[in-house]
Amino acid sequence: MRMVATSTSLRYFFKPLGIQALADIFPYHRIFEDGMKTESLCLHAGYEPQNGEPRVVPITQSTTFRYESTAAVARLFDLEDAGFFYTRLGNPTVDAVERKIAALEGGVGALCTSSGQAASMLALLNIAQSGDHVVSASSIYGGTFNLFAVTLKKLGIEFTFVDQNASDAELEKAFRPNTRAVFGETLTNPSMDVLDIERFARLAHRHRLPLLVDSTFATPVLCRPFEYGADIVIHSTTKYMDGHALQMGGVIVDSGNFDWTSGKFPEFTEPDPSYHGLVYTTAFGKAAYIVKARVQLMRDMGCCQSPQGAFYINQGLETLPLRMERHCRNAEKAASFLQEHSKVASVNYPRLPDNANKALADKYLPDGCSGVISFSLKGGREAGVRFIDSLKMISLEVHVADIRTCVLHPASSTHRQLTDEQLHDAGITPGTIRLSVGLEHIDDILADLAQALEQA
Repeated sequence: MRMVATSTSLRYFFKPLGIQALADIFPYHRIFEDGMKTESLCLHAGYEPQNGEPRVVPITQSTTFRYESTAAVARLFDLEDAGFFYTRLGNPTVDAVERKIAALEGGVGALCTSSGQAASMLALLNIAQSGDHVVSASSIYGGTFNLFAVTLKKLGIEFTFVDQNASDAELEKAFRPNTRAVFGETLTNPSMDVLDIERFARLAHRHRLPLLVDSTFATPVLCRPFEYGADIVIHSTTKYMDGHALQMGGVIVDSGNFDWTSGKFPEFTEPDPSYHGLVYTTAFGKAAYIVKARVQLMRDMGCCQSPQGAFYINQGLETLPLRMERHCRNAEKAASFLQEHSKVASVNYPRLPDNANKALADKYLPDGCSGVISFSLKGGREAGVRFIDSLKMISLEVHVADIRTCVLHPASSTHRQLTDEQLHDAGITPGTIRLSVGLEHIDDILADLAQALEQA
């Protein structure tokens, strides 16, 4: 059985995977040592042009790459040598974005996907298969809920959905001998509840399981879940990371902290016959999870990001800290305005002083809770329709986290597959409205909200 875990082979560097001695896995480790802050990492991490090279990450618009010998290509396919050979598995432009996002989260590696849904799917399929079980918070994005409760269920993976605010004793009841992971969202979509990441991490680790956290709304600018014990972080880069409603995408980031050798995850510790008996934990150490996700699942599923798409995402990442600060400040003012309006029944935004999630927000999101607000009108579904149809500047869109303010009625759109009971479990009422506050002047945002509320 051939392995690549010798002291010499660990010096090889299959570029997209980060196969190298851990001290040198990625160039951004040096950047961290230099003490760069998030704002600087957004501009400089992932790509360091050499003398005479393009300052901006170039688009390597090629599906394939030329080599001079069959032996060289064979070493690539055996994960022994450095290089790119097919854009489905790795591309220089996509690689630069993966490195940047991994740097921002503080992980050992990242894998870009074609969408946030693809990222969630691959993240779980990398550790769960038919006959396995996953514990998930119930108040998650409707598309993710449907992926778990319907599609992955058809593949034989069972999910138990729990109230993330339940007691530890109650949550413990959800675990089974075949449970393989715990899943939650930093800021739930659209109910805007804050996950107690440390508590869920302790719960997962007590069972020797990884905690997977979708941190799309928070972004690494507002919260870095690895610092609180999460093991894998997922983002829909379509949202704030892109920020301009240009490019679909997702990303999986590996902390490198979880011990896959506990005995519960033989797929990481036993030979992979599709790579000549390679053992991921032996060959790749802390990067075992993210390497396996790429060379096994991306190889077979093919839901990769394109070079052009990665270029757009990188453009968004460069201004992410500036945009998130403005999104947060505008949303705080909009939430306060809505809370004081006579036609509004309730507002859920964690930064509000009397919000049930305020303490968790102070702990995990001290700089802001993104631009997304969930609120309900006293007139219910009909009032919500009148309100939305009366908006002028604010757009009705099946989207969120755009630079432009937009609004959506989840019960009739993103969460329409859910039953009333499932809607309730997800923290949504028939009259719930999701408002994504953009970067316009706050006076214009409030004026449009005010005139539409008069019609509600």
